[in-house]
Amino acid sequence: MTTTMSSTSTAIPPSQHPFADIIHRLEAGGAMLPDTPENLMQIIGIYKAYAVPMDFYWRDLLYIAERVFLNPVPAFKYFLPQEYLDLHNHYAGDDADLRIWRGEATAHPELLDFINKGETKKTWPKLFHHLWHDRINMEFAEACMRAMLWHRKMYAPANRFDPYLDTDEYKANADRAIRAYFKNNPLMLSLHKLFPEMFIEKVRELSYYANLGLFWEVMAPVFFEMSDLYDEGKITSVPEAMNFLVNGIFAIAGRPIYHHVYIDGECYEIIPKSKGMTWLYEAALPYVESVFYRTAPFRGTKSYNAQAEQVPAEQADFHYGILYADVFPVGTAGIPPTLLMQDMRHFLPSYLVDYYSQHCRGQDDILIQLGITFQRSMYCVTSAVIQALRQALLYPLDDPNPDHLMANRQFFEAQMDRFLRPEARLRDIQRQDYR
Repeated sequence: MTTTMSSTSTAIPPSQHPFADIIHRLEAGGAMLPDTPENLMQIIGIYKAYAVPMDFYWRDLLYIAERVFLNPVPAFKYFLPQEYLDLHNHYAGDDADLRIWRGEATAHPELLDFINKGETKKTWPKLFHHLWHDRINMEFAEACMRAMLWHRKMYAPANRFDPYLDTDEYKANADRAIRAYFKNNPLMLSLHKLFPEMFIEKVRELSYYANLGLFWEVMAPVFFEMSDLYDEGKITSVPEAMNFLVNGIFAIAGRPIYHHVYIDGECYEIIPKSKGMTWLYEAALPYVESVFYRTAPFRGTKSYNAQAEQVPAEQADFHYGILYADVFPVGTAGIPPTLLMQDMRHFLPSYLVDYYSQHCRGQDDILIQLGITFQRSMYCVTSAVIQALRQALLYPLDDPNPDHLMANRQFFEAQMDRFLRPEARLRDIQRQDYR
């Protein structure tokens, strides 16, 4: 996976790209994020803080997709039943399909403690915590899901998930589940008969709940294990952290993506496992593209008026993901990434708490600091995705053939072209004082 920068630079001429230094770093097996102890500490700490709420996100996304389904008044969809808190992660615990994290397969102990006591540390009923907004902010997870749903038709034909949602087979599977769910509700059945596409489109959205839930089920144990390895002194550099992610991507690339619904004890396979949808092409790549790069302008930060021309006319030109985010408006109450930062602040490791106490204005801007750290960490994740794609599609970094090295170079330059926009934070994260 790794090579030396000099071996590549002597085989082919230096890059003339504006981000040449970063491209040479990628060619040497590094990440877009500079390799410093401070950067490593920040990204590993934030991975741990992210993994705990993510352990709730993936469980609740599957609960909504599989059990809440078409409930017309899903008032309690964020109230996870014990069955889903006890649900075993397929990548943790003794019975794992592939054990990535050495910890338990059920919900993380820190998550369970927060669900029971919240930030207030009071053992109130769950409804009280919910009304006080002392809870995990599932609205963030739903915003990510909607970004994936809205930015459909990506990575075709490798991504077969989106085309399948428009097939007659999918519609027939959804129709059977809809009729079973509303079998004792003649009003809803009548609405389905009059407006069949209305409920089909809702089921498509729920399929994306399942897609994202299955994606995050993998990422939570990956981040937990990285945190443990860092604590044990076994991850000592940013490239090592990135390579752990690259290896993880290949290890679970073929994990099935599906959507099952459980109605009165019967399983309805809306997207069967037999369709062969996989984690890498049907979940991971669309997630990175739609959430890291694209998403959508947050309400109140851009005008949606067409005459104002503040929002691109083409979806492919959207550039509002965390890789481009201005963390100051992101720190505004109610904006989805701010909800994530609020979730993560409850689970920060002690070394990251100490770091913020030294470098931020007390507690007043901790969400801003969390946002910047999260931005750094997602540039590391994006680096892993770029390196994994290069490894899958092109050539080894230490390939002796200059033509192959030039093909890698062109691939890296094309990836860096996306950060030439003035909004991109790639230049900012090169500086340690970007706080």
